[in-house]
Amino acid sequence: MELFNINNPYIKEIFHKVKKNIRLSVKEAIYLYENAPLSALAYMANNIKSSLYGSKVFYNKNFHVEPTNICVYQCSFCSFSTLAGWAKSEDEILKTVETKAKSGTTEIHITGGANPTYDLSFYTELIKKIRRRYPHLHIKAFTAIEIIYLSQQSSKSIKKVLLTLKQAGLDSMPGGGAEIFDKSVREVICPHKPSGDDWLFVHKTAHSAGITSNATMLYGHIESIEQRFEHLSKLRQLQDKTNGFKAFIPLKFKNKNNKLSNVKESILLDDLKTFAISRLFLDNIPHIKAYWPMLGKNNAKLLLNFGVDDIDGTIQNTTKIYNTAGSKEVAPDIPEKELITLIECTGFIPVERNSLYETI
Repeated sequence: MELFNINNPYIKEIFHKVKKNIRLSVKEAIYLYENAPLSALAYMANNIKSSLYGSKVFYNKNFHVEPTNICVYQCSFCSFSTLAGWAKSEDEILKTVETKAKSGTTEIHITGGANPTYDLSFYTELIKKIRRRYPHLHIKAFTAIEIIYLSQQSSKSIKKVLLTLKQAGLDSMPGGGAEIFDKSVREVICPHKPSGDDWLFVHKTAHSAGITSNATMLYGHIESIEQRFEHLSKLRQLQDKTNGFKAFIPLKFKNKNNKLSNVKESILLDDLKTFAISRLFLDNIPHIKAYWPMLGKNNAKLLLNFGVDDIDGTIQNTTKIYNTAGSKEVAPDIPEKELITLIECTGFIPVERNSLYETI
C-alpha cells in the first residue's frame, strides 16, 4: 500500500511524522485509532518493524512457575485467584523447575499472587537455589505489585527488596500488574492494588538497579481509548529516563470466571489496531510482543503483520492465568518446531533469543 493513497490529509500528515521518526502525541494516536484504515496501520507498523529487525520474529524456550494464586488484592478482572487456592512449597516449586529446565530452555518466569505466607526470605532463598542449581536459566520474576507487597511485609524499601533479590540471582522482571494506570479505572477493576504511579516507581527503581523489565497494558474492558494511550504515554516517558524496558505486551482482557464477566471482550479489529498503534507510538521500546497463550496461536500469528516482532515462547503448559479466564489455549504448550512453523508460514524468519533479545 502506498502512503499517498490515503485521502485523509491529517492521517497522511501523521504518517509522514512516523516516517520521519517524529514522536506521535496521544491525540494523534487516538485519531489514528478512530479514523485510519486498518491496512494503513498495518503498513506503517510493519515499516517500523522491518526497519528495526528486517523479517525476523523472535521467540524463546521458556516456562512459567506460579507459586500461588492466593492474593490479598482480589482484582475484579482476575480469574486466576477464583480457582481453589494453592500455595506450593519450596520443594514443590523446585521439583517443577527440575522437570521443566531441560536442555535448551533459557528462561524461567515466576509470578503469582500477593500471598501473606510468602515473604522476602522465602523468595530470596528460592531464587538462590534456582540460580545455584540451574545457572543457565535467566530468572525473570515478580511483578511490581509483588515487589511492593514484599516491601510492605518486610518493612524494607523497594530498592532494598530489589537489590536483595538481584543479589540472590534475579535477572529481570515481567511487566504484569500495570493494568491501566488511570486512577478512575483502577478504582473499579483493582481498587485495592497499588497505583499506576507505584508500578512506574518500582520499574524505575529496578532499571536504576540494573534490572531490566517488560511493560504491559490490560486493555479491552472499561477503559477509554484515551486512557489506553495515556497509559502508553507514561510508559514512553519512563523509558526516556531509564531505557530499561525490553518489550511491551498488550494483554487482552478475558471475561470468563471473574467479576467483570458482564463486560464484552474486545473484538479482533480492536486488537489489531491496538498492537499496530502501540508499535507506532512506543518509539523507544524495542519490542512488541504478542503473548500467544492469551491471544491464541492464530491471532498471534496474524499480529505478526501488525508490527509485532516477538511471539513469546514454548511455555510448556505451565501457566493457568489466561486459560482460567477463557483463553482457547487451555493447555498452553507449543513445541519449538511448531513455533518455528507458525512464524515461517507468515513469511517471517524465526530467531531464537535469550531474555535480553540476544540471538541464540
